[in-house]
Amino acid sequence: MSSRPKIAYIGLGLMGLPMAKHLINSGYEVHGFDINPQQMSAAENSGLVMHANLQSVAKSGQIVLLNLPTFKAVKDVVFGESGIANVMQTPQCVIDFSTNPVSEGRELIELFRKQTRCAWIDAPVSGGPAASACGNLTVMLGALPDEYSNNEKLLKTIAGQLTLMGPPGSGLVAKALNQLIVGCLHAVIAEAASIAKKSGIDANLVPTALSGGHADGVLLQQIFPRMMANDFAPRGYARQLLKDLDMVASYATELKVPVPMTSQALTLYRILIEMGHSELDTTSILKVIQR
Repeated sequence: MSSRPKIAYIGLGLMGLPMAKHLINSGYEVHGFDINPQQMSAAENSGLVMHANLQSVAKSGQIVLLNLPTFKAVKDVVFGESGIANVMQTPQCVIDFSTNPVSEGRELIELFRKQTRCAWIDAPVSGGPAASACGNLTVMLGALPDEYSNNEKLLKTIAGQLTLMGPPGSGLVAKALNQLIVGCLHAVIAEAASIAKKSGIDANLVPTALSGGHADGVLLQQIFPRMMANDFAPRGYARQLLKDLDMVASYATELKVPVPMTSQALTLYRILIEMGHSELDTTSILKVIQR
């Protein structure tokens, strides 16, 4: 019999399904649910044991993993009429990979813990579907030390970089900072790509030319070539980054911290969505610059 805990996975989209498949390949038994019938079918074909509703899947796992696109979806899954908070019991644990607003997210965690007496770990991630598929995500954790220790083996199966930021809710702050930097850099790299294309140089050589210098970085190396090729197939949806930048701006307002660069990136992504490109990749911000 496997010593690994059974996993219940809710939210099998761009990030969730690759991670669930990786867990199966790592020896975990994974049960799943998604509101999208196509995702349900794809998950079943990938080896997940599928359930007809939220409460059924929640009861099937010792650890319940959430990977949901919006905070509203998280609230509905947890506290909706058929939410998992109605059926979960200790020593079950929730690990939530979703990107949630800090203050509201902390309130939800506190209410869940009080109502169920179950552990909740906020574990927002960065790295995209490819990293999710091979267990190489960057994971920012908010957890109590003993709850982290109890789930460390599973988390290390998922993560290439794993950092315990502090008590529950702390991972949400780190993810907000991640999205601030990512959103602003997307806009900056789009400007650089647009200039490079019109400059007369071999623009495809820019990532190589800047490699190892102060302008180098993962995003430059990954998204500059995609912008050169006008490759906007979604690794992460533009609408999601807009939502996240909105979240960052709201949190900064709570803290009375000015964020002029974030505000500019937020404006550009609003324009991109208004242009009808919500389902394209975040790199499609290039379309706004080039317009």
